[in-house]
Amino acid sequence: MTSSSLDHAMFGLFSTHALHLADKHGVFTHLIAEGPATPARIATARRIDEETLERLLLVLASVSVVERGSDGSYRIAQALTPFFDTAGPRYIGGFVRHLVTNTTGQLERLDDYLTRGKAVVDAGLPAPFDTIYRDEEATREFLEAMWNLSFGVSEELVELARLDGVRHLVDVGGASGAFAVAALTRYPSLNVTVFDLPEVGPFLENTRQSKGLQDRLAFAPGDFFRDPLPPAECLSFGYILSDWDDKTCVELLRKAYDACASGGRVLLMERLFDENGGPLATAAMNLSMHVETQGRHRTAAEYTGLLEEAGFGDCAAHRSTWDKHLVVGRKS
Repeated sequence: MTSSSLDHAMFGLFSTHALHLADKHGVFTHLIAEGPATPARIATARRIDEETLERLLLVLASVSVVERGSDGSYRIAQALTPFFDTAGPRYIGGFVRHLVTNTTGQLERLDDYLTRGKAVVDAGLPAPFDTIYRDEEATREFLEAMWNLSFGVSEELVELARLDGVRHLVDVGGASGAFAVAALTRYPSLNVTVFDLPEVGPFLENTRQSKGLQDRLAFAPGDFFRDPLPPAECLSFGYILSDWDDKTCVELLRKAYDACASGGRVLLMERLFDENGGPLATAAMNLSMHVETQGRHRTAAEYTGLLEEAGFGDCAAHRSTWDKHLVVGRKS
């Protein structure tokens, strides 16, 4: 008999796909709205195949995502319900879809990386974000995944950042505005400019309109490799530096230093490795960064080192209750 840890390592492929399909076909939505239900009842309501659904639910029950009652009905594990509520801030469906439809296929390159090295294998391939933003649908899917991954934790990161008194924040690579919206909601006197590639503009505009932030949320199109960053009292990088190697990160942080007002701050929001090389989510996404970008995840000390090399001081790490944390540097 295999150990539980080995079972999870071998069969995680199945649970990830079961999670994605249950979300895609409204199974979780049905369970949230209607309460515990049998596969037959769910299948009838969602017009999907009962046998396939039951097999998917058995997989999800085995990893404690759902619970199976003595009458054969299923319900979502109570603590996990917020993650499947499509209207809630913790919803993770878009991110799971990205893992299944995008990341999984790219993991096949790891075999070549092991034998020939990433630089050789990737030579001649498009730049990471040329692929990610290759068309409107790909851009929409990626930005939705990033919103799912970022918005819930952003509410806590905003609290940790303590933005009282900050009048203007520039969110570098801020995508469709997950951190910006959280910050603007918490601090009514704050204004935020999202600086990102032009392709992101229409999606941020949707956020401005839907959240009623027309006067406080601005978009500055640009490429942070070629253009200077807009000046501000505070600049933030959420899930940006993990896309790039150390040398590139220092170059970006030096641009942030130049744009930052004296006494201002830079906020780095990233997954952080602990001393033992975990947690699993960080280690897994570190592997994803290897195939999807040119970066990696780091420890808090490593991010502090990058900040100090770029000129920032008085650096500190602040841990959230999520898997994304905050590292702050100050411009003297």
